[in-house]
Amino acid sequence: MGQLSMLIVPGASALPEFYSPAIDIVAARGFEIKALHIPSVGIPGPREGPPPTMYDDAKFVATHVKDLADAGNDVILITHSYGGVPATQSVQGLSKKEREAQGLKGGIIGIAYITSLVPNIGEPAASVQAPLPQEDKVPTAMDDRGWFFYPDIPRVAAISFSDMPQEEGEHWARKLAYHSAASFAGPLTYPGFKDVPVSYLLCLDDLSIPAEIQKSGIDMIERETGRKVAVTSIEASHVAPLSHPEEVAKWIVQLADRKD
Repeated sequence: MGQLSMLIVPGASALPEFYSPAIDIVAARGFEIKALHIPSVGIPGPREGPPPTMYDDAKFVATHVKDLADAGNDVILITHSYGGVPATQSVQGLSKKEREAQGLKGGIIGIAYITSLVPNIGEPAASVQAPLPQEDKVPTAMDDRGWFFYPDIPRVAAISFSDMPQEEGEHWARKLAYHSAASFAGPLTYPGFKDVPVSYLLCLDDLSIPAEIQKSGIDMIERETGRKVAVTSIEASHVAPLSHPEEVAKWIVQLADRKD
C-alpha cells in the first residue's frame, strides 16, 4: 500500500477551518489530512461567475484525488453533510481497483461519511432532507445570483450547532459562507459507494440531518451494494468535527489504521 492521504469534502457553507480541530489531532498522529474548499462554498461571500454545481464540486475533488493518486498515494474521502454527494460522484474512474486494472498506482480506497447526504442515483442532495418539515430545517435566504445564506443566526446555531453553548454556536454560524443553491439540484449520476468500502459516522443528536435520515442513507447503500457499511455512532450534533473533535479524530485515525 502506498502512502495514505485523507481529504475532507465539507458540508454546505463550511470553510476548511470548521474541520481544523479534528484535523489537528489526526495530523499530530502523523497522518496526511486536509479539508478542501469546494467551489460551491463562497469565499465567504458569493464567488464571481455562475454559481457552481455539484458536478463542479465533484470535478474539483477528483482533481485533488488524481494528483494524490498519480503520486502513488491511496486516498480516503471523508465527507460531511452536503459533501457526501460530490464526493460520491467524484469516485468515478478513481478507485484504486479501477486504477490498478489500468496499470496505475494509487486511488480511492474508501469513503467515510460523517452525517452526510447520500442520495441514490438520479436524486439530488436536496432530496435527502425533503421529508423534514420546513420548520425543522435551517432557515436560508437567497440572493439575486443564486447563492443562499443564513438570515437567522440564533436559529442556525440552535439546529446545526445544538450541542454547543448558544454563544459559541452563533460564533460558528456567523462564519458560514454563502453557498450555491444550484449544487443541491444536480442529481447523482455515479454510485461511487459501490466502488469502495464505506464507513459512516452516525451523529445521533443531529437536528439538521436527523439520525433516521442518516440511517436511511446507510440502508440504501447496503441495499445497493450488498455490503455492510461500517457504522460508528456518537452522541453529537451536525458539526461534530467542531463540537466533538476528539471523537471524530479517533474515528478517522481508526479508519487510517485499518488501511495499513
